[in-house]
This record gives sequence, structure tokens and C-alpha cells, in this order.
Amino acid sequence: MNFFKTTLRASVLALSMVIAQSACAQKISQKSTSIVVSGTSTMHDWTMSSNSGAFSGNVSGNAITDVKFSVSANSLKSTKGKMMDNKAHDALKASKNPTIYFAASSINIGKGTVNGKLAIAGVTKNVSFPVTVVKKGNAYVIEGTEGVKLSQYGMERPGFMGMKTGDDVTVKVTIVAE
Repeated sequence: MNFFKTTLRASVLALSMVIAQSACAQKISQKSTSIVVSGTSTMHDWTMSSNSGAFSGNVSGNAITDVKFSVSANSLKSTKGKMMDNKAHDALKASKNPTIYFAASSINIGKGTVNGKLAIAGVTKNVSFPVTVVKKGNAYVIEGTEGVKLSQYGMERPGFMGMKTGDDVTVKVTIVAE
């Protein structure tokens, strides 16, 4: 009978801790976002950027869980002008797939690797890349950089008059969330 009482008490205590930890989860969303996509072409290096996006997650212990991030493909703009923007948006298949989306079950606070699903141009892939999450006051600064091959997402390399972009691009994302 003592074993039963001890097991019951331990179970109730464990359940109480799980419920308390769940109740302490803090929902956060982005306050600011910076996305920079950079690559090369046969003529020059190029950069596109956006300051829009939507991020949400729940801070629970030493992690951010239920991570969701999306950005409109059409919000990416280059310094090279509207023609490059249009070609990039066409490559991203933005008319049929207007949103670039990332989801992960959790990101640890500190330096680490995040595993999740990245959807670009209608193709979803499992990805893993380095990320840093720093708590600053009430805010969390999330920074990650990932190399992406356009061809892996079924995208044609944009080009003009025989010049084409390279297949490899680098995506750097910085999110401040509270």
C-alpha cells in the first residue's frame, strides 16, 4: 500500500510540475524583422531585403516552442531595381506561393541548431541551421543564417540577357520578439 501511495504522490507532483510549466509559457511575437538574401551573378553580387514578416512562439523554460515565421515573397526588394525584383518574385513563384514559411517545434535559448520545415516557392524541405537566441530584457533576439540552393526548391535561376544568378544564396534573418 505504501508503494501505491508513493507512486500516486509522485505522479501528482510530476503532473503538477508539467501543468505549472505549461501555464508559465509566455507567448511572444515579433516586434521587428530583418531579412537579407544575398547571392551572386555573372555580372555582380546582389542583395534583397525585407523588414516585414510574422513570427510567433512560446517561451517555455530555456526554449522557444511552437515557432512559426512567415514573410511575403513580394516584400523582398533589391537595390538593383524593379526589374530584378520582378525576376526574383517570378523565381520564387510568388503569384502561386506568396508566402515563405518556416516552422520548428523549438529553438533553444543560446547558441545552437534549429531543425524545422522551410517552404519556398511551393516546395517544403526539412532544414537544419545554426541559430542564436539572446534574451535582452523582455525581448528575445533571434538570429539565423542558412545557405539555400534555388534548384532544391524548384526555382529557376533568374537571369537577363545571358547573365544568371548563382544557384546558392544566403538567407540571414534577425527577429526581435516580445
